[in-house]
Amino acid sequence: MNLVNQIAKRYLFGKKSTSAINIITWISILGIAIGTAALVLILSVFNGFEKLLVETVGAYNSDLKVTSEKGIYLTLTDKEKEKLKNIEGVKDISFVLEEVALFEYGSSQEAGFIKGVDNNFSKVNGIDQVLHMGEFVTEDQDFNFGILGNGMYNKLSVSMSDPFTPISVYLPDNEGGPLSSPFKVLDLYPKGVFSFGGEQDHQYIVTNIDFVRALKGLENEVTGLELKLNEGANEKKVKAALAKIIPQKIQTKNRYEMDESFLKIMNIERWVSFLIAMLTLAIISFNMVGSLWMIVLDKKKDISILKSVGLTSDKIKAIFKSIGLLIGFIGFIFGMVIALILYFLQKNYSLIAVPDGFLIEGYPIDMQMLDIVLVFFVVVGISYLASLLPAIRAGRITAFVRQE
Repeated sequence: MNLVNQIAKRYLFGKKSTSAINIITWISILGIAIGTAALVLILSVFNGFEKLLVETVGAYNSDLKVTSEKGIYLTLTDKEKEKLKNIEGVKDISFVLEEVALFEYGSSQEAGFIKGVDNNFSKVNGIDQVLHMGEFVTEDQDFNFGILGNGMYNKLSVSMSDPFTPISVYLPDNEGGPLSSPFKVLDLYPKGVFSFGGEQDHQYIVTNIDFVRALKGLENEVTGLELKLNEGANEKKVKAALAKIIPQKIQTKNRYEMDESFLKIMNIERWVSFLIAMLTLAIISFNMVGSLWMIVLDKKKDISILKSVGLTSDKIKAIFKSIGLLIGFIGFIFGMVIALILYFLQKNYSLIAVPDGFLIEGYPIDMQMLDIVLVFFVVVGISYLASLLPAIRAGRITAFVRQE
């Protein structure tokens, strides 16, 4: 250990002329520790929410979704459909027809989306894995069935124990005459309830594609294709092959691009929260400025003696910069201990619970090494900046020699 660090360590932990300096110094360390813990935990909570969202998105969204770039519907021939199934890397394809509809069950009415799907839908989507009531059956020889999102199920007050009351689905009738009803109405019967934990739970009823085509008066049109890819498939090549086969201009998104705007908003919120916490830590560091300033005043005679024996002003400044870095490092260590304890409690015992109505009991949390490294450099950087003014003041103290 060089001379500068030895003196810095002695000045920080050694006895001062008054105990108030020690108290203020430890208050500074405590403040930095709390700020460090806050920064780490804020990033960890947002990591937890992002991980939860990605898992939810991964459950609902298919690997790729194809929609028309202009217009609503895609029209594909049987030959084109066969070519799509033979694209290298494509495991399964589901053709879907999605429309805005009005649902009526008993005295309850609610607007949402009716999503008509084919028999491959559960293979590309995994909806049958998140059913918590009923079964994934969309039709038989005599009846059409609906699989409701959990939120829609609650909003319509559907009773799964009542097999006789249907859900009436209303769509605008664009082909009717002036005296005809403005809506086409068909009935389906609730068969199951799914829950992905996202907005889809509150908006969707899934049924067979022929039911929606009958409501819209369509034949082969679809609003989109949902694809399941083989593991290790080249996504770019699959997208290029889709664009060549489908005659219309298409828009192809992967599972994360489908919710890109939401992920971006969450990322913005994460860094805004981090910056606010960092600003708070910078304000807390003013305590450290005060404690270092008091150490400078307390060690004024010592500094003069050090200068008189040849220690330069730059070395004196380096001593107090080292003290600032030591305070920051100690505060960081204590802060990490606090953060790890709270992280363990939240992870295992849900110390802070979320409001009722969510799928999770406590706030999700996920600590990552990259965030810890980032917080370390932020804390050390703020500590270094806070030590500059006291260090400059210490460097200006002049040497003196007592005259006998």
